[in-house]
Amino acid sequence: MTIYSKTFDFAPVGLQMHELISHLYPICRSITGDGVRKTLHILQQHIPLKTYEVPTGTQVFDWTIPREWNVRDAYVKNSQGEKVIDFQQHSLHLLNYSIPVKKKMSLTELKKHLFTIQDRPDSIPYRTSYYSDNWGFCLTHKQLEGLPEDEYEVYIDSNLEAGNLTYGEYYLPGETEEEILFTCHICHPSLCNDNLSGISLVTFLAKHLKSLDLRYSYRFLFIPGTIGSIAWLALNENRTSYIKHGLVVAGVGDEGKFNYKKSRRGDAQIDKTVIHVLQNSGEDYQINEFSPYGYDERQFCSPGFNLPVGSLTRTPFGQYPQYHTSADNLDFVKPDKLGGSLAKYLEIVDILEHNYTYISTNPKCEPQLGKRGLYGNFGGTQDKKTKELATLWVLNLADGKYSLLDTSDRSGLDFAVIRDAANALYQGGLLERTNN
Repeated sequence: MTIYSKTFDFAPVGLQMHELISHLYPICRSITGDGVRKTLHILQQHIPLKTYEVPTGTQVFDWTIPREWNVRDAYVKNSQGEKVIDFQQHSLHLLNYSIPVKKKMSLTELKKHLFTIQDRPDSIPYRTSYYSDNWGFCLTHKQLEGLPEDEYEVYIDSNLEAGNLTYGEYYLPGETEEEILFTCHICHPSLCNDNLSGISLVTFLAKHLKSLDLRYSYRFLFIPGTIGSIAWLALNENRTSYIKHGLVVAGVGDEGKFNYKKSRRGDAQIDKTVIHVLQNSGEDYQINEFSPYGYDERQFCSPGFNLPVGSLTRTPFGQYPQYHTSADNLDFVKPDKLGGSLAKYLEIVDILEHNYTYISTNPKCEPQLGKRGLYGNFGGTQDKKTKELATLWVLNLADGKYSLLDTSDRSGLDFAVIRDAANALYQGGLLERTNN
């Protein structure tokens, strides 16, 4: 079973991932509403995603599912009837979760509801008002400075009423009920790296895995940030004990180096696996300790769950100037970086799938490999030497305490070489798998 190969060309897949992002980019999403449903419907064209609706007012631990928000149109017109701010031109122009408004006002009054970034004068900021009734518009600071004294017409055609929170889930059963979880947030409008890159990667990861025979079961979640993970955990608490490894996926399309945020446990197998992949990648990377601030890993890693869930991104949120602005656009995410990120995730999956722990059936001194056809038949000289060394390392550490990943780390040999040696020894009857 080939999950990942270093020789595989991920460039075409990166282009397909970018194409999906382009398709999703214009949609106005929020933590609830038809934008989320439309997004999930598009994803259903790629994977057999199921959608779930959680009604407004549902109690999920200490939180309550909010009212559903939908918007049809929003603009600000000057006294000449010209639209000076237009939601139809860019979904970030409207304060997310704005209540309906239809009134005229002065520039002074209007400015109380306008949001800009003064030190990024060409970018529209992303702002929300999820849990308090408010309205507003976001615009570039240059636009704001160009607004003259005038009477302005403000129009927001939106609904904020009882409805549902919608999320998507794809469950891929494997040989065991033990799960690997991949989750991304689907609540941001028209932000390519912080939102759509994660959606795209999780979708293409699921597409790649769904045709394979897998050891683990896989759960792919497409949920609104914070309230979505809280809702899923509240409604699926009985399933959480099956989650053995997990990653929160976001910010995987920019040109920055990889950053891994450890799980709360800090030494979970997912932590060791991601760190191993990054250390042996030949690329620059950074490892960050867990903190209770960030994406949905902070919900999965809350003390009542403490699940082995980390987060693998490129540049962390808030650490690139395009973050939560209109500059996080289709030009900011690069197809080759998207493809490269998918490759990293598949390599991680490949190791998790094959990271068994073995016990030697012949632990007293080295077994005679020649009579079993396991020695001296390894191909070229260098290849032969490496495989012989891998075989000896696997045999020596096959005491039920060391996984193959541990053996790879300790020996300095590539995981794939260690895995192949273990498979040969297992087939030859010299190893038994433990229950780990």
